[in-house]
Amino acid sequence: MSTESAELREPSSLVVLRLHQTLASCSKAIKGGDGNEFESLITELVNFLDSISSAALSEPDDEGVKNNAIEVLSEMHKYLSSPSLDQVVIDALSFELPKAVSKFAGLSARCLEISTSVIDVFIVTCNPRDMLAVLCEALDSESKTTMASSYLVPLFSGLSKVLLSIQRRHFEQVKVTVPVILKVLKTMMSESYEETELADLFDKAIGIASSIRAVCVKVEGRVNEKLRALLGLYLLQIMVLVSVSMGHRISSCVYLVSELSHFFPYCGFSFLGLITGCDVDKITSIALGEDDDDCVGSLSYVKPGASLSVIWGHISDRVAQAAEENLSAVKGELQSNQTTRWQSLGMLKHALSLATLPWELKKHAIDFLLSIMDGNVSLNCKLCHDEHSDCSTYMPSLFAALQAITMVMMYAPDPVLRKNAFEALKRVLADIPASPRFEILQALITNIDSSSLTAILLDFVRGDIFKKSCQKLSIRQYKVSQDENEGCSITLFGGTSVLQLVDLVLRPPKGGPPLLPEHGEAVLSALNLYRFVFITESTGKTNYTEILSRNNLLKAYNEWLLPLRTLLRCMAENKKEYDQLCIDIGCVLNPVELVLYRCIELVEEQLSNLA
Repeated sequence: MSTESAELREPSSLVVLRLHQTLASCSKAIKGGDGNEFESLITELVNFLDSISSAALSEPDDEGVKNNAIEVLSEMHKYLSSPSLDQVVIDALSFELPKAVSKFAGLSARCLEISTSVIDVFIVTCNPRDMLAVLCEALDSESKTTMASSYLVPLFSGLSKVLLSIQRRHFEQVKVTVPVILKVLKTMMSESYEETELADLFDKAIGIASSIRAVCVKVEGRVNEKLRALLGLYLLQIMVLVSVSMGHRISSCVYLVSELSHFFPYCGFSFLGLITGCDVDKITSIALGEDDDDCVGSLSYVKPGASLSVIWGHISDRVAQAAEENLSAVKGELQSNQTTRWQSLGMLKHALSLATLPWELKKHAIDFLLSIMDGNVSLNCKLCHDEHSDCSTYMPSLFAALQAITMVMMYAPDPVLRKNAFEALKRVLADIPASPRFEILQALITNIDSSSLTAILLDFVRGDIFKKSCQKLSIRQYKVSQDENEGCSITLFGGTSVLQLVDLVLRPPKGGPPLLPEHGEAVLSALNLYRFVFITESTGKTNYTEILSRNNLLKAYNEWLLPLRTLLRCMAENKKEYDQLCIDIGCVLNPVELVLYRCIELVEEQLSNLA
């Protein structure tokens, strides 16, 4: 047994005696003005306290070591609470002891109580701004290591109290504190902690929010506005941290999310403002301005937090009630107003694309999305023309939202969720005017490295063209002129964009014919799309897509169809090699071959008619 271990197992009276001797030496050095000696002694005191707490944590069944820890903490509290103790001594000790005594908090409920009381002494007797800096430093230093959540509880409790004692520069002090708290919570989220530990810590973080609200009451005007905005950002960030770390069990989160939502009316939040992003933009501008990179970095989750706040209201009536919101009215507004609906899609993408968000919450996000899309969007000719300039602002965010939905389609483990995501994809695409819709589809196909998903998107195009070709009667109801009718028909057919989509698959941007059998599904869909449009245009004696023009016929024949036929012939000749590799390509290539030869026949026949 080492000398140190033997000392820790001494009777508590001897351990306490050693504590008093060290404290007395520290006090003497402080009063004597000997800074070097005090620094050495305070290091000795901290090391002594760390050895006591570490021994008790590593040997939880050793009652002797645990009793020594309780005695040391109790004596420390008595010493600091003594009316005869000079303020200069308390001030000097306050810079190091809060961190040391917090490490005892995980030993027992009694140790947590005493540790909190020791920190409370410093908060009551020392300068609040100094204590705020001390507590933040203690949290920041330990966020770099893995610590028990119980260590953080007394520090969080201390912050809640010291914020209430600040007398000047309230906004600046809170602004320094918030990033530290969020950094600690984010670190905790990445570690393996028990659900009860996380819940307790988040509860303390919400307690700090209550203190910030109490500070807001003390100030007026612009400072009050900025503090409330900063409080709102803090809440939205915690909303994400709670959802990511505990969202796999909905029932365990509802209480915490409800507590967070109680603050929303005070912060001026509404579900409509959150889901459209208007509230987020407003409070970010008020609280941070444009040149606060440090604080902005710690608040990177506020947009997913805003959308998750509304999703939680969709999940639980308790959350909606806490936020004082009528979610049915919010959904009604989104269903009836295309602009707000597009804004909400732009916000939902932040939650759907959050890789660490549990699938259970993404499921509810897709459900909410489906609830605000009626699935029966019918865009007439006038809308196709009038909305194009107006909706261009929203196209980047809609594209990002569709990308996020496709990721759910591809990677969700639940087949029902994948099916619902596909339905959401269709409804969002149907909600976009025809011309920009083709641009988005083209961008999606360009940026997706999945044959199956590319095939799905091309099949959507084919189905969309079919529906639009059946809408001539609907178009006539708008009593447009023949020229307008023709222009709208071109838009509804997608114009030359259809051929561009086919070109992306049959002549990949990287060159050469498409890879087979890897991209067999996409190739088959592209050929089917080409064949369908070809037959539709030739049967209707139209050429809206220019698919029947001589130049496009020759391009399709020479650049798409013949190279693909050559590739298939080469693969057929090497079929034995594929068999030896146990690759069953017949089921993929046979349908491709059938549709390919039909397309070749159609093009050759049309070219002969033009000759």
